[in-house]
Amino acid sequence: MATSSAAVEGVAAAALRSVLQRVDQAAERSGRESLRIRMVAVSKTKPVSVIRQVYDAGHRYFGENYVQELVEKALQVLLHLHKSIEFVNCCLIQRLPDDIEWHFIGNLQSNKVKPLIAGVPNLAMVETVDDEKIANHLNRAVESLGRKPLKVLVQVNTSGEESKSGVEPSGCVELAKHVSLSCPNLRFCGLMTIGMLDYTSTPENFKTLANCRSEVCKALGIPEEQCELSMGMSGDFELAIEMGSTNVRVGSTIFGAREYPKKK
Repeated sequence: MATSSAAVEGVAAAALRSVLQRVDQAAERSGRESLRIRMVAVSKTKPVSVIRQVYDAGHRYFGENYVQELVEKALQVLLHLHKSIEFVNCCLIQRLPDDIEWHFIGNLQSNKVKPLIAGVPNLAMVETVDDEKIANHLNRAVESLGRKPLKVLVQVNTSGEESKSGVEPSGCVELAKHVSLSCPNLRFCGLMTIGMLDYTSTPENFKTLANCRSEVCKALGIPEEQCELSMGMSGDFELAIEMGSTNVRVGSTIFGAREYPKKK
């Protein structure tokens, strides 16, 4: 039997509440208030209707991996057909609310920077600045569009995998310096890592990112409390919080398995 859209959305809202409860508990174990932990709901491949239902449950932080998908979800007008006696074949127009704080969490190519900045007015943060070139492109795009400084994180490849984006740990200080000192239209907020899919290895990845933060903060002369750590996903976000994460990115645990188009 096919699952109705309303049922799927109800499951997402219930899953959101469960995840937020787990965030609260992990924060308590880490000796911090849960208000200091941001949970970004990663809605990759999911329809706007489900995102809206999670929004209606009170959540405001959402993330996407692809520029085109984020732009479409942030700005597109959705037409919902209402088949009733009063409104046969009538279309209602609905937008996702403007107070959503979007996080871009995917690999960002230079030619996608301007479409991202121009297409998502409520883009709150880019978590994946992995070299000076991307930082410079973002800086120029924000300036040319007259936007307020954009929050960014420096992505660090803590696992050493060639398939992962991110600056090497040895280069994170220089990249953080570049963003902080040479990109006036960007606001350096901290560090991000994806880590390994083998979750038994993530503690070392998380320790590496925490060590990078210590080095960056020392070099920039800022307290570590001002430097975010974005680490932890569906399979390990509780451990990440216990190890100091301030920003976790949770997708499938809230929205279910990703829904990719079937190949013909």
